[in-house]
Amino acid sequence: MCGIVGYIGPKEAMPLLMEGLNKLSYRGYDSAGVAILENQELQVVKKKGKVAVLAGEITKYTFGGKIGIAHTRWATHGEPSDRNSHPHADCSGKIAVVHNGIIENYSSLKKHLQEKGHKFASETDSEVIAHLIEVHYKGNLEEAVRQAVLRMIGAFAIVVISKDHPNQLIVARQDCPLVIGINDNEIFIASDIPVLLEHTQKFLFLDSGEMAALSVGDVRISTFNGNRVQKLPQIINWEQGKIEKAGYEHFMLKEIEEQPRVVRDTLRGRLLAGGLVELEDFALPEDYLSQIKRIYMLACGTAYHAGLIGEHIFEDLLRIPVEVDLASEFRYRDPILDENTLVIAISQSGETADTLAGIKEAKAKGAKVIAITNVIGSSITREADHTIYTRAGAEIAVASTKAFIAQQIVMFLIALRLSQHAGSIAGGVLHEIAQALHDLPVQIQSILDNHQPIRDLAKHLAQQNPCGHYKYNDFFFLGRGLDEPIAREGALKLREISYIHAAAYAAGELKHGNIALLTSQTPVIVLLTQERIREKMISNIMEVIAREAPVMAVAYEDDNEIASIVPPFSGLSSNVMRIPRTISWLAPILATIPLQLLAYYSGLERGCDVDQPRNLAKSVTVE
Repeated sequence: MCGIVGYIGPKEAMPLLMEGLNKLSYRGYDSAGVAILENQELQVVKKKGKVAVLAGEITKYTFGGKIGIAHTRWATHGEPSDRNSHPHADCSGKIAVVHNGIIENYSSLKKHLQEKGHKFASETDSEVIAHLIEVHYKGNLEEAVRQAVLRMIGAFAIVVISKDHPNQLIVARQDCPLVIGINDNEIFIASDIPVLLEHTQKFLFLDSGEMAALSVGDVRISTFNGNRVQKLPQIINWEQGKIEKAGYEHFMLKEIEEQPRVVRDTLRGRLLAGGLVELEDFALPEDYLSQIKRIYMLACGTAYHAGLIGEHIFEDLLRIPVEVDLASEFRYRDPILDENTLVIAISQSGETADTLAGIKEAKAKGAKVIAITNVIGSSITREADHTIYTRAGAEIAVASTKAFIAQQIVMFLIALRLSQHAGSIAGGVLHEIAQALHDLPVQIQSILDNHQPIRDLAKHLAQQNPCGHYKYNDFFFLGRGLDEPIAREGALKLREISYIHAAAYAAGELKHGNIALLTSQTPVIVLLTQERIREKMISNIMEVIAREAPVMAVAYEDDNEIASIVPPFSGLSSNVMRIPRTISWLAPILATIPLQLLAYYSGLERGCDVDQPRNLAKSVTVE
């Protein structure tokens, strides 16, 4: 889950590498480092801490080299430290490597290398790569890397530089992201596309099991086994402006505020008159659609919550059994799949290692796979049979917001497309759904335009007692039906951004043990958008109030009763976060927005780094 940058061309490499590291810092920020080749010497500088710490360190040096590699780290093997930072060098100091991923057999490789006299300077699994290349180096760097990767088991993206090859970089990829950007006379390498868009829109994507020898004017791609591969560059025309903060203090707030636009973009050209849906790259044969007997949804984290919402919608609209699995558990339980099973895999980055593994398991058992992702050219798009893009644009903040909303929209569109084929929805209902979808951007904007009460709630929840400790450190989130996945997502966002312990429960489970934790210092956030189970939720609220726990609610703006049930905090006019009225299937989208804002402002009030929370990384590319 680290970030990699590389450059070779006519410009000084260091400014470009540091620019790339800053843009990649959401992928890891435990430590950072660079290696520059200049005057036949390999200069390596690396420091524990965020990229800013490295930036301060390199001011002590003068770098003019035109070729280099860089890395920002999210620690797996070995604590964050200077010596565990990348790049890692071989014993001779001639070869340096940066690595994203995990080398699963590093222990046996390291033992073997130590027996041959190799000295290791770090505790990382990554350092074995440099020593393996050294062992196999006989004057041909590309061949040495090839022999090294053939001995490595695990997931990796690597970039290699050598003082003996001052005009060449070698890259290799197995299940971890890596993109190659091409300009007229220069080559860029990065873990993610947005890092390079300022410099090029022309990209090459390596498949797993492929490597490339890169020099100006020459890109030579081959498999690990040595077979040459021909690839044409793809043009990616994302707008660079969408990747900048554009005057916002944080990417997270910017991305929350972008959600009306995201909904419009994700619907554009797909939702037609009368609720009919057309999806590009949805080429499943009509006769296959009639054969679908079961649907699985695979995802992790926030995307898993989108899957839970999709489960309700698909079963309601299609009357087909749906099962949502954590991708990290899916393949380890030998799931029952066949050619009549449709698998929907959800991943913002398209690089989530567990979801990728789940897709491979599903296809091996004969299932068809649709991917929902936000990143063009990502690994999941190449593994799946069909891909539907969310069109959220680059999401930089580590905590996902706009991608989650877009995932929900795409899930709804797929459900509508399948129900269209099955004829399972009446025309009047389709028209109602279409109108509700068209109304969403304006409704989301109305929540964003009136978020001061949510900020006031966050400020109250961040109050400290006379000893300087926060008064509220444990939160409950409760929901039923479609509100239950949003309770999970709200709790996750609060944990991620403000480091507050927050647990989500299906409201009916409250009295099955969980109610024992309620005190006057345990705020409970209740979602109240599903009318058919409203009275059950009111009963849950009364149970909470009877235990003297403070209650906050997410409810419709025309729900006048809830304000009289939920007592406000002292000094606040209301504890109710309001959303516009919509159909029950789309209420989760609107209910998400206040909880995102509550998490964001809670993090600010507690002095947290909301864009880069501790211990987290944007894309989980290792198991």
